[in-house]
Amino acid sequence: MAPPSAIDIRGLTDTEALIYPNPLTVNEVTERRAKAGKLIAGVAAGTSSDLFKSKSNGKLAKRFDHLISEESKSRGTSSLKAAAKFLSTPGIISLGGGLPCSEYFPIQDLSMTVPVAPDFSEEGTRKSGVVVTTGKYDTTQGDGTYDLSICLNYGQGTGSAQLLRFVVEHTEMAHSPPYKDWQCALSVGSTMSLEQAYRIFTERGDYILSEEYTFASAVETALPLGCKFIGIKMDSEGLMPTDMDDILSNWDVKARGARKPHLLYTVPTGQNPSGATQSVERRKELYKVCQKHDVFIIEDEPYYFLQMQPYTGADAPPAAPPASNEEFLRLLVPSLLSLDTDGRVMRLDSFSKVIAPGTRTGWVTASAQIVERFIRHNESSAQNPSGLSAITLYKLLDETWGHDGYLQWLRHLRVEYTARRDALLLACEKFLPKDIITWTPPAAGMFLWLEVDLANHPHAATKSVLEIEDEMFLACVEKGVLLSKGSWFLGDKTKEPTQLFLRATFAAATAEKMEQAIERVGVAVRDAFGVKA
Repeated sequence: MAPPSAIDIRGLTDTEALIYPNPLTVNEVTERRAKAGKLIAGVAAGTSSDLFKSKSNGKLAKRFDHLISEESKSRGTSSLKAAAKFLSTPGIISLGGGLPCSEYFPIQDLSMTVPVAPDFSEEGTRKSGVVVTTGKYDTTQGDGTYDLSICLNYGQGTGSAQLLRFVVEHTEMAHSPPYKDWQCALSVGSTMSLEQAYRIFTERGDYILSEEYTFASAVETALPLGCKFIGIKMDSEGLMPTDMDDILSNWDVKARGARKPHLLYTVPTGQNPSGATQSVERRKELYKVCQKHDVFIIEDEPYYFLQMQPYTGADAPPAAPPASNEEFLRLLVPSLLSLDTDGRVMRLDSFSKVIAPGTRTGWVTASAQIVERFIRHNESSAQNPSGLSAITLYKLLDETWGHDGYLQWLRHLRVEYTARRDALLLACEKFLPKDIITWTPPAAGMFLWLEVDLANHPHAATKSVLEIEDEMFLACVEKGVLLSKGSWFLGDKTKEPTQLFLRATFAAATAEKMEQAIERVGVAVRDAFGVKA
């Protein structure tokens, strides 16, 4: 199979889609599992992505030893975790590790009611949802592959084999990484994955590249590690590779007091806070700049599967959603992971935005070298996601929905978030003064980025952008609306903003509440500028 970057591309929606020849399909996963037989993975069982991958593309990933931090290099294998591999030896009696006896786990079974396709609504779940039960000894006293006796005990730094199998298969279907030795490991959500990635790749005093406006927690996580952010200019597609190339090509070590940056943090799809989505051509340009300057990429993609239909406006019918799972996958703008022929991308995935943030479960995908470092870090910190979260997700995703059902769920979310976004945009068109506030309809994610033109603000010449931003923020609060200040998301905290932005989300409020909120914002903005409706 040729690497995706060498494959013909055609535009399908307001983004562009990559057509993979012979992608991994749900049927192929089913056939492979049937051939492999029942998954046997008991307490603290060792596992590897290689056990669950079905295709092998391209060459081995490049080595990035020269970019790995001294801290990460110093992390060795956990003696106790390594010893767990002997637990599978037939007839062995373990007096080694401190694994508690499952007899003393005070939970005998758990049950939950979950929706099934095609009706994912709460009402449909109440009427026809499936009750899923998990017992303590399903693997030894039944035909299960994962139970409470396993999930409630200690595990490995990879996470459970049962849930790892699902995410490896899912990753191959959605991204088909174009090099041989890619791996996955489960994580305790993407924020912790990001902190571990920083520790793998940075030393104190380093700069990290990112969009000019970026996820606030990404910056706040790096600062205590002694790292600063340098922001890259943005447009409607997000990060501008030409500006990144200019920054790196003209990097002055003496003036900056730091070595040339070698780590990029980016949210390519539905970017937080701007809502921007990089096209496939933009992603290719970015990847080439990273190759030119030997930059490693952290691809943080919590909103990747919240890509939406094109916005058609108030006077046109909404665009039709994908008619099948196969079409849904084809319409997704290709990930940086899917273009990564070098193995220079560490992708962070999460169930937070598509299932529930309280699961605190996600996964990373990178080359075997990088995932091995990630696992070493896991072993001496979080160890692995909560066993209760892991088995809940496994029972829902693997045993109940399967890959086909999960893709149907993601299609359902696409429709729901498209409707929410459209409701917010219609309210903006109706109530906001377009000569003062402008926006680009987001193609993915949860956020709308509002740019406020200060040219006609009565105090633009006498007050700073931060002062006007604060006044406008408080004016909206007084009217009963909470927005986010754009300055909260500046990557470089040493610079004052020259533009004023406000971030709104369409993730939670009803269409009626969003309309009411935006009407109030319109009043607050007009009052601030001294103009009438």
